[in-house]
Amino acid sequence: MDLRSLLTIDVPLVQAPLAGVQGSAMTIAVSNAGALGSLPCAMLSTQALHEELLALQAQTTRSYNLNFFCHQEPAPDAGQQARWMQALAPYYQELEVDPANVDTGPGRKPFNAETAELIAQFKPPVISFHFGLPDPCLLERVRCWGAKVLASATTVEEAIWLQAHGVDAVIAQGLEAGGHRGMFLTDALSTQMGTFALLPQVVRAVNVPVIAAGGIADATGIRAAMALGAAGVQVGTAYMLCDEATTSPMHRAALQSKAASHTALTTLFTGRPARGIMNRLMRELGPLNSAAPAFPMATGAVAPLRAKAQSLGSGDFSPLWAGQNVSGCKPVSAAVLTQELALGFDAS
Repeated sequence: MDLRSLLTIDVPLVQAPLAGVQGSAMTIAVSNAGALGSLPCAMLSTQALHEELLALQAQTTRSYNLNFFCHQEPAPDAGQQARWMQALAPYYQELEVDPANVDTGPGRKPFNAETAELIAQFKPPVISFHFGLPDPCLLERVRCWGAKVLASATTVEEAIWLQAHGVDAVIAQGLEAGGHRGMFLTDALSTQMGTFALLPQVVRAVNVPVIAAGGIADATGIRAAMALGAAGVQVGTAYMLCDEATTSPMHRAALQSKAASHTALTTLFTGRPARGIMNRLMRELGPLNSAAPAFPMATGAVAPLRAKAQSLGSGDFSPLWAGQNVSGCKPVSAAVLTQELALGFDAS
């Protein structure tokens, strides 16, 4: 099925949900420009999500996407937390931060019944999931008002699994993509492929539309993805400098610096592999340090260091999420960027 018809959009372009650097303003701008705007919801409280949904309802009549995480919340592990605090202890001392009041809570929640009940009032047209899918009863709750379901796959096996569990389209997330890897059937990073290796294999393996994601930043990249069989394209990093983005000045500067040419997958900031610009913490501890607790429990102990360092003008302890291709980042409106990207679909 044509992605435009499936998602009720004019351009088969999905703005990737950018947790931590956007709110509904970005979603609205992209959707009103004819593509599929996305709202990252995993870090939002119930009240904040309700307010964002009200804003979407008031400011767009176009299709939009709500994105949720589907991770299993880990059991507290005091020993792992102690090892993590020990690894970070020199930084607490250096920055004169008191470790006594560290919040070890998760900071990110998986899609649950409470959230399903809230969004049912608004009947969002598209729901996307990262780290697999929620329980079948929750998925059925979403489907009951006719929402289309998208989900990320980082391997062919994950794409086949998602199709078997009823998704309407698969997002093939290549290794170049910024932010969290959507992997859920394996923890082995050796299974992860670049977008243009993964994409044609997924297209051959499933019968649902496949959306290419990872390292695509301009119309030329879009044409390449479409030539390899993509039904549409998801773009994230390129939107991070847009007017509607809430990207911090420090993060914006990093995206426009030479440092952005060196990104790596790291577990230091959340406990799951996610791609960001290399910084001091990643260099000194190693980006995949085993001391980091399981996702999303690593976040709490780094947060005070991040806050103190940022107050001093440093991004040494901040997750500077970015994909491997920052060449499309532009300080323009999201609508203008969407229109420029749409040129990549003219011949498709």
